[in-house]
Amino acid sequence: MAHLTRYYMYKRIKECFKEPINGKVLGISGIENFRPLISKDAEVLDVHYPEVDMQSLPYKDNSFDFVISDQVIEHLENPKKAIEESYRVLKRGGIAIHTTCFMNYIHYCSKDYWRFSPDALRYLCKDFSEILQCEGWGNRIAILLCFISDKFRFMKIPETKWSIRRLIATYNEKRYPIVTWVVAKK
Repeated sequence: MAHLTRYYMYKRIKECFKEPINGKVLGISGIENFRPLISKDAEVLDVHYPEVDMQSLPYKDNSFDFVISDQVIEHLENPKKAIEESYRVLKRGGIAIHTTCFMNYIHYCSKDYWRFSPDALRYLCKDFSEILQCEGWGNRIAILLCFISDKFRFMKIPETKWSIRRLIATYNEKRYPIVTWVVAKK
């Protein structure tokens, strides 16, 4: 069960895929929330930043069918280089999924450099052949709750249709994104 600031994002990303993600998958820093999208037959290499630097991936060109980074690029000195590296290691037709934050408190891991709008993510992925999805999620109620307490930010969202938590987690005001993401095809 995803929490408030990521519930909508993971639901929307899932809509990009009719079938489970399969093939060779590079997951960078905590892809647990993507596990339900990944086939049990997929070959998953789960690595963590900074042990594996996304700005200089130690893998051959055209090695992966999917590259997934979840809340990583805001911590990198050179996010453009990281996106270029994800492109490099993807096979032709491969898919990159990058999630990040926009309105968020500073959170060190070890550094916190950037915030990305959907336009910024689209720009960073301009060399990809197709942007399948590039969006943001947030609303003023969620922002207020998140700034009041991390307890609200990390509250779990039930699937119950009329849950107030679910209503807040699915209400999207595009002008107030807390998280942003891009799904791009090489």
